[in-house]
Amino acid sequence: MTRRDWLQTLGWDSSHTSELRHAAYAYIRQGKYDIALPFFEALVVLEPKSTYDWQMLGALYVEVNQPEKAIKAFDTALQSEEQHGPTLLNLTKAFFMAGKTEDGVRLAKILQNDDDPYIAGNASALLMCYT
Repeated sequence: MTRRDWLQTLGWDSSHTSELRHAAYAYIRQGKYDIALPFFEALVVLEPKSTYDWQMLGALYVEVNQPEKAIKAFDTALQSEEQHGPTLLNLTKAFFMAGKTEDGVRLAKILQNDDDPYIAGNASALLMCYT
């Protein structure tokens, strides 16, 4: 089955998807994750290769307590070649939320050694909470 190019079908360009992101961010800043979520669900359909959108979608799934969906979104984001510290940290949280403690502990132990002190510190905190 051929994947449809929704941007082309709709006659949209990056300015349109940028507007969707800005609207979603407004809801995120207000803590209205359940409202921001459909924006990012749409964005990953419109721009399926956008690692950032997949990362944000996963983070939103964590916020609304849907860890299994978060894990799938983070897995998609990790298939790109970008920096993944924040994605891996959120994936660790999703593992713990989903009751996949062994996976969470394994990943958190790796992230404790991350060069970014924010990632390393949060990984250590997660280990203290879940072990």
